[in-house]
Amino acid sequence: MKLLIAYDGSDSADTAIDGLQRAGLPAENVEALVVSIGEVWLPPSDAAGDETLTSQVVPGLKEVRERAAQVMEEAEQLAQRGSKRVQQNFPGWQVSHEVRNGSPGFELLQVAREWSADLIVVGSHGHSALGRFVLGSVSQKVLTEAATSVHIGRPNPGTGKSGERILIGVDGSPAALAAVRAVAQRNWTEGSEVRIVVADDVVRGNPIWLLIPPIREFFDEVRTEERTQAEQFAIAAAKELREGLGSRNITVSSVVHAGDPKQVVIKHAEEFGADCIFTGATGFSSRLERVILGSVSSAIAARAHCSVEVVRERS
Repeated sequence: MKLLIAYDGSDSADTAIDGLQRAGLPAENVEALVVSIGEVWLPPSDAAGDETLTSQVVPGLKEVRERAAQVMEEAEQLAQRGSKRVQQNFPGWQVSHEVRNGSPGFELLQVAREWSADLIVVGSHGHSALGRFVLGSVSQKVLTEAATSVHIGRPNPGTGKSGERILIGVDGSPAALAAVRAVAQRNWTEGSEVRIVVADDVVRGNPIWLLIPPIREFFDEVRTEERTQAEQFAIAAAKELREGLGSRNITVSSVVHAGDPKQVVIKHAEEFGADCIFTGATGFSSRLERVILGSVSSAIAARAHCSVEVVRERS
């Protein structure tokens, strides 16, 4: 497994790294690459070596280069600090680090493509109860444009002494089933619990129209069909998850709740005390299309109280 970890030295980045201890990741056979980005543009060096001439053409160039060198040195120190933190948490992993200069979101996506990362880990940059409702700009860009799965790290309610509590939002789509399979493949602690949640987003009609018996009967039939379908989604997902987990001592349950999927999943995760929410991302064929991430996945990633992993199956 190849894990790309974005690190900028913030509390959010540290939290994302520490939270991986409850993400069901293997203790060995993992390559982790910690990447820090120096947010500077590095001017090209003078090929002729005539710094005086270059400085006359571009005033202040020497100072710009000196500042850029300082920023990149700081980025190197951050990358080393981040990789050390990862190595301490996961002694069996092969950990390395890299620094780049430029726009953080763009560079992280570029490294993920070049390195063929299986999972990108970023912090949420939510520093308060209000802040968790807005993802940081870098996290948002990576989440929406990455071609692979993305893990948004937040503080976990549980501790290393207890089993993990994992929630999967399911809607019957292939993307949701990919999330189920991803959870089944992880190495969860014995005694962990996995809860499958299906939101039954019921059809609502105009109350006046519902006074007409034929229309009311039509809406009742539609609601009954949708509820039945939601229950079938939950049963199918639970069955696939149990088969994937095999004989491991992990409790699997499923529930169907009426309401908007974005609100249902987040609310249930809080009540369940989830360490992480897994959700599927709609599969897109191009980078432009990937910018339009499914609204449900995007909203959950932005507003959840816990970590969120948006799963994409690599082609």
